Amino acid sequence: MEKYDLVVIGSGAGLSILNYGLQMGLNCALVEDTKLGGTCLTRGCIPSKVLVHPADLIREAEHATEVGIKFRVEDIDWDLIAKRMWSQIDESKEMEEGLSHVPNLKLYKGVGEFIGEYEMQVKAVGYDKIIGHFKGEKFVLASGARSFIPPIQGLEEIEYITNENFFGDKFPNKPWESLIIIGGGVIAAEFAHIFSAFGTNVTIVEMLPRLVMTEEPEISEFLERNFKKHMDVLVNHKAIRVETKKKFKAVTVQNVESGKEIELLAEEILIAAGRRSNADFLAVEKTGVETNEGGWIKTNKYLETTKPNIWAFGDANGLYQFRHKANYEADLCANNIFGPEDEKKEADYSVVPWAIFTSPQIGHVGMTQEEAIEKGHEIFVAVNNYSSVAKGFAMGYENDDIDNGFVKLIIDKSYKLLGVHAVGPHAAILVQPFVYLMNAGYTCDSPDFPARTGSNKLGRACPEAGSFMPVYKSMVIHPSLNEVAGWAIGKMRPVNIKSHGHEHQHEH
Repeated sequence: MEKYDLVVIGSGAGLSILNYGLQMGLNCALVEDTKLGGTCLTRGCIPSKVLVHPADLIREAEHATEVGIKFRVEDIDWDLIAKRMWSQIDESKEMEEGLSHVPNLKLYKGVGEFIGEYEMQVKAVGYDKIIGHFKGEKFVLASGARSFIPPIQGLEEIEYITNENFFGDKFPNKPWESLIIIGGGVIAAEFAHIFSAFGTNVTIVEMLPRLVMTEEPEISEFLERNFKKHMDVLVNHKAIRVETKKKFKAVTVQNVESGKEIELLAEEILIAAGRRSNADFLAVEKTGVETNEGGWIKTNKYLETTKPNIWAFGDANGLYQFRHKANYEADLCANNIFGPEDEKKEADYSVVPWAIFTSPQIGHVGMTQEEAIEKGHEIFVAVNNYSSVAKGFAMGYENDDIDNGFVKLIIDKSYKLLGVHAVGPHAAILVQPFVYLMNAGYTCDSPDFPARTGSNKLGRACPEAGSFMPVYKSMVIHPSLNEVAGWAIGKMRPVNIKSHGHEHQHEH
């Protein structure tokens, strides 16, 4: 039986760990059951953005009428759009070719399954032929996630789309005439934007009371209001039955409050109802790795599983399923695996940013207003609209427009930034500077900071770590969209800040 020093399951961010191992001269194995590159490259964020950008241009052209310009989309070259998309996905072929020639590395293209303590077999995808059997000294589970398929009557009897097969053999030769999307989260919002812009009649079915439930309620409401200009949106509706009717697929949906049923017809159905763990494929319980009630692999603050010498990160642990979070964890995990025991680093998820590349675009970092209050913070909230700055007006946004985006800041009474949320053009870019600010405290918290500076006065070295004060003190390029976020501070309003009477704080 083969024995490896390091076994990595998953070729997304897991490749970072593999590279560390190879550089150290370890005998390594990589197990991957689909194309190399992971979800982000082959069936997620990268190829989808190649589709999102043309859709953005269409919506931008439509909005141009607000500033006196009328464009007409004469043609959508779907073949060119698809060609550019596949060029990104096909980078996986070059990756596989490159890895096949790396010394000290064995690539197993199949489904890994634990069969004992630190022992795994690999089956060929689609059938039970065993193509590998080995033991490993260290395992890293970067095994990702897959589409959650809800229990809908008749669903398994028909063909349907997921993000996996969409970026595979179900990719359409042209945009569908009509599409029902089951789900209202990130993937659903992006696909709804893409296909509605390309002329597809889109209907979203979401059983929860609002879309993108991770966001501020007013952002969900803003998105729904703008979506309804281009598509049908049914929140509080649950898909209960599907069937084929001639050339259409029929979905019966039920209002979760009234129980009333409606039948919807469309050319295709996209299931985007969330993600589920791949830990069941790995049979992790056979090697002593525990999962939580949702099926995600349990990890501690060092990304260690419940089994010594087995680590997990990325989508596999179910925390914040974004590639940038997985990249962050990969570096941290490599340090904890290969570095000295007394220099292990803890994962910190307090400042995980993300964007939803729909229309209008959404950016998010940190806590929502509700989360901040639940965690005991006394807070200010600051909201500023695009229309309130010169650049926003120049772009065609006025006070009463339903697409007049905004930035919302959640600020602790100490002026520490707790969360930043944006909706509208370039929302991701508007949020990112606040990510840097919110992380600024790390420099001051670092235990070796005094040794580097010769100072023990951490507070004086960085008294405003993580606060909005650098924004407040900075010049903001005028007239630019940055003013929407930068000037929001001038609109701070207390939400639940208690009066502390005549208490005074003294500096020491």
